[in-house]
Amino acid sequence: MPRILGVDIPGRKRIEFSLPYIYGIGPTRALEIIKKANIPIGTKADDLSDEHISKITTILQDDYLVEGDLRRMVAQDIRRLVAISAYRGTRHRRGLPVRGQRTKTNARTRKGKRQTVGAIRDKTARKIVSSTDESKDQKKK
Repeated sequence: MPRILGVDIPGRKRIEFSLPYIYGIGPTRALEIIKKANIPIGTKADDLSDEHISKITTILQDDYLVEGDLRRMVAQDIRRLVAISAYRGTRHRRGLPVRGQRTKTNARTRKGKRQTVGAIRDKTARKIVSSTDESKDQKKK
């Protein structure tokens, strides 16, 4: 398994399919990098020479923002939105969808597991809920 920028890319796959394992590189960008490095398409990642790996590494460091730098930049952008109290920042803070999706139904990935909100009308169910709440309080102490 070749190691590029601290990421182990799968060796048995073709290089155009193994490069996207690096954060910030997709299929199109992987093909661009392969053409810039003059590597034949279809070469397995294990078959790359040290010279090819160094070419890919220099291209990534010079021309693209990938891995840790890109993750840091995205996190800073989100922190900035939260700090200036932008609409998108408040959505990030609340853990709701940011890009205008509906939330009345769906959005379970962002919102998490369903939580019942409101009064419980059945008296027996209310007793069960209150007893579980008391047991949770005792566990916390």
